[in-house]
Amino acid sequence: MLDFFTIFSKGGLVLWCFQGVSDSCTGPVNALIRSVLLQERGGNNSFNHEALTLKYKLDNQFELVFVVGFQKILTLTYVDKLIDDVHRLFRDKYRTEIQQHNAMSLLNGTFDFHSDFMRLLREAEESSKIRAPTAMKKFEDSEKAKKTVRSMIEIRGEKPKEKAKSNKKNKGAKKEGSEGSSPASKGAPTGKPDVPVGPGDGVELSKEELMRKKREEFMQKHGRGAEKSSKSSKSDAPKEKGKKAPRVWTLGGCANKEVLDYSPPTTNGTPETTLQEDINLIRGTQAGGQLQDLDCSSSDDEEVTKNSAKPSATKGALGGMFGMLKGLVGSKSLSREDMESVLDKMRDHLIAKNVAADIALQLCESVANKLEGKVMGTFSTVTSTVKQALQESLVQILQPQRRVDMLRDIMDAQRRQRPYVVTFCGVNGVGKSTNLAKISFWLLENNFSVLIAACDTFRAGAVEQLRTHTRRLSALHPPENHGGRTMVHLFEKGYGKDAAGIAMEAISFARNQAFDVVLVDTAGRMQDNAPLMTALAKLIAVNTPDLVLFVGEALVGNEAVDQLVKFNKALADHSMAQTPRLIDGIVLTKFDTIDDKVGAAISMTYITSKPIVFVGTGQTYSDLRSLNAKAVVAALMKA
Repeated sequence: MLDFFTIFSKGGLVLWCFQGVSDSCTGPVNALIRSVLLQERGGNNSFNHEALTLKYKLDNQFELVFVVGFQKILTLTYVDKLIDDVHRLFRDKYRTEIQQHNAMSLLNGTFDFHSDFMRLLREAEESSKIRAPTAMKKFEDSEKAKKTVRSMIEIRGEKPKEKAKSNKKNKGAKKEGSEGSSPASKGAPTGKPDVPVGPGDGVELSKEELMRKKREEFMQKHGRGAEKSSKSSKSDAPKEKGKKAPRVWTLGGCANKEVLDYSPPTTNGTPETTLQEDINLIRGTQAGGQLQDLDCSSSDDEEVTKNSAKPSATKGALGGMFGMLKGLVGSKSLSREDMESVLDKMRDHLIAKNVAADIALQLCESVANKLEGKVMGTFSTVTSTVKQALQESLVQILQPQRRVDMLRDIMDAQRRQRPYVVTFCGVNGVGKSTNLAKISFWLLENNFSVLIAACDTFRAGAVEQLRTHTRRLSALHPPENHGGRTMVHLFEKGYGKDAAGIAMEAISFARNQAFDVVLVDTAGRMQDNAPLMTALAKLIAVNTPDLVLFVGEALVGNEAVDQLVKFNKALADHSMAQTPRLIDGIVLTKFDTIDDKVGAAISMTYITSKPIVFVGTGQTYSDLRSLNAKAVVAALMKA
């Protein structure tokens, strides 16, 4: 049973609608438009919204959309056939009204399609019932039933012949020699092992080669044993001489963590001795108060384009004319066959630029659905049309529905007299602590006070790393420059503690001390580690941060999809809330190491529909950028 079937234009005019239930179809259709059609995610023709499954088909020639909705728990096999039949009949019946491309004609037009739709629906339902279920394969039809008893009887005299026939060429020489010499050894004396073997027995080695091979095997066997024994006797002596002396514990007994802790004793608020460091080297050369757009172009690209433009000017007029006319499509509608070769090259190009293989396939499928049936101009090539459509889709993907503006949200939290809490999460070694320090510097440059919560209580040196960053940031923004106000502070409780409890205490401390922002650093964890993912979900559920940022590196390809999908799934599975908190944004690190292979940005944004908030481009505090979608797409499409 269908819930609804609607036909509307891409301009938003509803031409015809069928309601199978009393519930309105406005909400699901608007969700489809907002999440799929506007976001260029048309690779799959189905979309799930709450308890409904929506299937749709695009008519690019007449700019129409056909959408059918039914309950998710139902398995309706006739839906695809129904959409195709309705699409074909509606387009042929009202071709004249639709071809006018006038909004007033569509509004004033009468699309009496109910009786035709009900007829097509009955035919589709009956065709699905008539189709007989596939019968199970019988034993008589299998390969095993064709074997006879005679074929399974083994005859003793035929066994060596079968073995000789089934010998493979890549078997070892030793095995071949032993099998070939076995029949000859029956008639030979037992005291002579090296008997000449004739060529008729299937042995490829001659007598001299066989003797040489056996001699080498004998020498290797006995020589290696002697060498091993001599090496073991020699290696025992140095081990005894260089044996490490056991640690002598004070007053005997077991050692505790205080004995093994060689770091200087520090607590929250205790000032450390500042080291003589180059402040400009730490700070960087760029201004840190305002984020600059990411620039993916280079001077080498400009030189290449200049050099490539010179020989093109020397081409003859005739050759230029033939080159221009090559591949033109003269006022006809595009089909899948026309775009297939171009889309295959585009897909391979995207994968070479580090886009995940599945996402590259879905992008090309979305472009094919967008262009199929579209009428081309006279002087338009298939390659240029597909490339332009792909560029538009990529730019739309990198500009998702929700944009994160941290400064505006922080000022809104200030008016409510509470700290703005940001949690960083990600896998091991992607640069969470380093980019947390960069974001701290950016916030300090905008005159916001920052409290850093050291919730990575697992990795050795994690607290000391944040302590070093806090010291350097305090040197860049001392309290004297801000009226005696402490601008950056580290809240730490050591190692082996509960991260969720430390984050809760840090937020309470920031509220009492009037800090503007709390940046929570968490331990790196792989997406398959269930206990650590449970701990992260607990930290987010208990403290309810304002922003959850996933830190990922730009070097990954297919792994980016796996990481983000499993992080979101783990946060949803291990959360106790009815609407679990997922990832809100992405921090893309190590962007300066990938040249023009910027596909990880597309993979991460496509799989989560979340924006890339920050991009790390270096090792100093000012090496932080905001994403420029057009620059990334230009670098991605560069040959």
